[in-house]
Amino acid sequence: MSSEWFVVNVCDANWESKGEFGERTRFESPDARFRHFGINVHVLNPGQASGLYHAEEAQEGFLVLAGACLAVIEGEEHSLRQWDYFHCPARTRHVLVGAGDRPCTVLMVGAPRSASLSEILYPEDPVAARHGASVAKTTRSSKQAYADRTYTGPSVRAPWPDA
Repeated sequence: MSSEWFVVNVCDANWESKGEFGERTRFESPDARFRHFGINVHVLNPGQASGLYHAEEAQEGFLVLAGACLAVIEGEEHSLRQWDYFHCPARTRHVLVGAGDRPCTVLMVGAPRSASLSEILYPEDPVAARHGASVAKTTRSSKQAYADRTYTGPSVRAPWPDA
């Protein structure tokens, strides 16, 4: 993919399994990331977290497109449903967890992560831990945070039956 414009249908984009953390598409190719803007669609089954509870140095935004999820924000649970938007300022501790009785689809937007993943904090949190989304010990190491987790997986088809 070059830096030229393109159009891609979400069903035709590159989807990947994130192991225990659902499935997502980034719209970009692995060898050509967007420089100033990150966007993906993430699908979570009920009880499935989008990742580990963390805080980044850049703002993020989350729009629930379908289904419902639980946002753990600064140690508190907040229910989100279709069309709810969660604005997440820099350094806000958070994670999303699928809720309800069907998959939850979330549009996630933010600045691309810097070359140094040390700018991400993975804090211990008892509320996130109840959902299987907390580290056992606070760290700034993504490698350490996800050491015992299934985070990467193979490419998959878009998670919609008509895709």
